[in-house]
Amino acid sequence: QVQLVESGGGLVQAGGSLRLSCAASGFRVAYYAIGWFRQAPGKEREGVSCISIGGSTNYADSVKGRFTMSRDNAKNTVYLQMNSLKSEDTAVYYCAAGGSSYCSGYVPSNIGSWGQGTQVTVSS
Repeated sequence: QVQLVESGGGLVQAGGSLRLSCAASGFRVAYYAIGWFRQAPGKEREGVSCISIGGSTNYADSVKGRFTMSRDNAKNTVYLQMNSLKSEDTAVYYCAAGGSSYCSGYVPSNIGSWGQGTQVTVSS
């Protein structure tokens, strides 16, 4: 059974940092592109970043230079390090597994599974 579980969200002041984790089970993150998405209140879900099986990462312009995505194959987990957080980063953050090994821009191709999300709130 494929499962993705996010953790690490919380309340942080503007300018602060958080690290989100996405623990996978039922498949190996090393073999699929994995993405982070977010959805702010009243807005559509948007892509944030993607990591391919080769380890290359792509980011949305809104987070480029502030967020870093990484993967630990041994722990079967992907991470999103978020620095210099802004109030506009407030959202529920989701990880998603693609159905292939590559990213289409900063989102995985052929998304098959989603996590339940973790809330990130940035106070100004």
